[in-house]
Amino acid sequence: MLWLAACSPGPDAGAIIISGSGLGREADVLRTQIARFSQARGIRVELQPAPDSADERHQLYVQWLNARAATPDVLQIDVIWTPEFAAAGWLLPLDAFAPRVAEFFPAAIAANSWDGTLFALPWFIDTGMLYWRTDLLDAAPRSFADLTSATGAILGQSDLPYGFVWQGARYEGLMTVFVEILGGFGASILDERGRVTVDSERAVNALTFMRDAIHEHRTTPAAVLTWQEEDTRFAFQNGQAVLMRNWPYAKTLLDDPGSSKVAGRFGVARMPSTPEGRPTAALGGAQLAVNARSRRPEAAYALVAFLTAPEQMLERARVVGQFPSRPGLYDRPELSEAIGLPAAEVRDILQSARPRPVTPVYTELSGILQVHVHRALTRQTEPRAALESAAAEIRRLLARSGLDRAESIGLRKPATAGLYP
Repeated sequence: MLWLAACSPGPDAGAIIISGSGLGREADVLRTQIARFSQARGIRVELQPAPDSADERHQLYVQWLNARAATPDVLQIDVIWTPEFAAAGWLLPLDAFAPRVAEFFPAAIAANSWDGTLFALPWFIDTGMLYWRTDLLDAAPRSFADLTSATGAILGQSDLPYGFVWQGARYEGLMTVFVEILGGFGASILDERGRVTVDSERAVNALTFMRDAIHEHRTTPAAVLTWQEEDTRFAFQNGQAVLMRNWPYAKTLLDDPGSSKVAGRFGVARMPSTPEGRPTAALGGAQLAVNARSRRPEAAYALVAFLTAPEQMLERARVVGQFPSRPGLYDRPELSEAIGLPAAEVRDILQSARPRPVTPVYTELSGILQVHVHRALTRQTEPRAALESAAAEIRRLLARSGLDRAESIGLRKPATAGLYP
C-alpha cells in the first residue's frame, strides 16, 4: 500500500502520462522512444513507473481508474486485464481511430476486444513455447503420444531425472499450461460465445494427460506441482530435463554458455497436439490502452500508435528481445538477428497463440480453475469430477455477473471466433 500512496500520478496538463515498466532495458528503450515521439510531434510525454509485479500493477491501476483519475493517459496492461477494464468503462474505445488491426496477430486483437469493440493495441507478444534438447531428440515431438514415448525412452536409457517440465504450482502459470494442453486436445475453457466447455470429454482427456504424466508415466516430476517459471528454467538450464514449457524470456538465459549447460543444444517449437486438437500457445504480452477519462485522448492515442509502429517494435526486439505483435515483421532479416531465432519459425509458434478466456471476470474464473485443476494433478480428485465442479462454479460466476444471459443472446461477445477448435 505504500507504493499506492507514494506513486499516485500527479496531473500535468502539459504532458501525456504513460504508466508502465520503469526497470532495466525496457524502461531505457521506452524513454528513448518517448523522446523520439516528443521531438517529432511536439507533445511532451512523461513516464509514470508502475510496479513490475503484475498483481501490484493491477491493484494500482484499479485504484487510479476506479477513482476516475484523468491520468495516466496511456497504460501498459496485461492481456487478461483488457476485458475487465473495458467492461468497467475505464478504457477508451479505439475503433474511432481506425487502427489497422489486420496488421497484428489475430489472437492479440481478439484478446483486446470486448463487446465487439477494440480497447487496446498489442505492444509486444509473449506465448508459451516448447523447448527441446537437440542433442537428445532428432526433432521436437508433434503429438502428446510422441512426447510421452520419446521422453520415457530417454529417461529409461540415461541418468536424467526429468522428462517434460512445466509450471504446475497453483497460480496463473498453471492456467497458461492448462490452456495449451486443452487446445492440443481440441478443448477450451469457454467457447467463442462465452459458454462453459471446460467439462467436455476432450477437456477431461487433457487434464488426465497432465495427471498421468506425473503419476503414471512419470515423464513429468511430481516436483512441478510446486514449480513456477524459474524452477522449470533452472531444471532445463542445468541439463536435467528433455523438454520444457516456458515463455520466450528463457531463451536468452539458456543461450549463455557461462551459466547454461544446454547452450547450443536446444531448440524451440510449438506445443504438441492430438489429431482432434491443434498446437496451442497461451497468449501473453503487454498492451497499450488509453484512459477513458484522459483529457487529451487524441494525443494519447497518437503515442500508442507510435509505440506500436513497426520501427519501434523492431527496436524493442533488438534492445530487449521482445517479440513484435505484427506478423509482417517476421519476414525481416533483422528480426531474426535481434531475437536470435529464425523469425519465420517464431511466427509459426506465435500463430498458434490463443488468449485465455476473454471475459471481465477472468481473475475469478482463473481462481476457480486453479483450485480444481491442482486438486486433480495432486490426485485429491479425479479429472472428470474436478472439471465438472469447476464448470458448475464458473457457470454460477457468469450467472452472478450477468454474462451468461448476455452471451446467450449474442451480446458482449468476445472477438474470439475462429480461435477455438
